[in-house]
Amino acid sequence: MKELAGDIWDYYERGYWIVIPTNGFVKKNGACVMGRGLTKQAANRFPVVPLMVGEGIRRLGNIPQVITTFRIVTFPVKHNWWEKADIQLIEDSCKKLVEIVNRIGCSYIYLPRLGCGNGRLDWRDVKPVLENYFDARFIVVERE
Repeated sequence: MKELAGDIWDYYERGYWIVIPTNGFVKKNGACVMGRGLTKQAANRFPVVPLMVGEGIRRLGNIPQVITTFRIVTFPVKHNWWEKADIQLIEDSCKKLVEIVNRIGCSYIYLPRLGCGNGRLDWRDVKPVLENYFDARFIVVERE
């Protein structure tokens, strides 16, 4: 796993895949709650994504989802949008993300400090969990 400072959307614009942190809460209209941080930015850029993610959660549960059309992989960090991020859910999502990256065959995938923004976890606690699973293809981008 590598770390760098910058804007994850710059890498997206260069054609790379990105990871967006999500939760497992689906609203009555079928959309996943995507109201803050990077997740909100993704929802604003791609208005259909909250409904796509919500449908995936209803069908498959709160697990990472590949949204090929937009080169996005969702990464559940919370069960409900109002909760603190769950370190066990993050670990489970890491395992699935590695499988996804192996399957889609991308050379690099860019992700934020998962669970550390609106998830309210400390990077010192999350980083060792990610390092157990992520190799050099996984690049954590910290906002400058």
